[in-house]
Amino acid sequence: MRYSKRKIICLILSCVWMAVIFCFSARDADESEKDSYRVGLAVGKIIVSDFNQKTEEEQLEFAKKIDYPVRKTAHATEYAVLGILLLGVFYNGNSKKIKNVSLPLIISILYASTDEIHQLFVPGRSGKPFDVMIDGCGAFVGIIITMLIIKLINNHHKKTSHSS
Repeated sequence: MRYSKRKIICLILSCVWMAVIFCFSARDADESEKDSYRVGLAVGKIIVSDFNQKTEEEQLEFAKKIDYPVRKTAHATEYAVLGILLLGVFYNGNSKKIKNVSLPLIISILYASTDEIHQLFVPGRSGKPFDVMIDGCGAFVGIIITMLIIKLINNHHKKTSHSS
């Protein structure tokens, strides 16, 4: 396997991102809930036109109402980034090889599984197989979108090189 600068950088970034995920998972339930509520409040400010005119209690109630989708979106997004970074490690320029997609996806799902096990030991947190599925779906979507972008770029390069 030839180690390009891209692959080495993506490997380092993948490891750093795994550490970031680990740190988020190491936060106890209260800290994690506060983070989710902060995101929910920020979302409220963006999508609810009169959000700032609502009482603090109403704003917090909104944040609580969207807490579940906020958390699941965070899971999917974390692993979409991981999938993209791992794709950078394993992508070899041949978009037809299944290895380009399968290795980053398998590694992402395995890491998600270990992350959920890790959460079993964090106060107030739990390990959920459903979260592994969400994480895996997030990684898959990140990988597929990146592969589509690569394909579009390659097609564009082919068109411009044929026209010159």
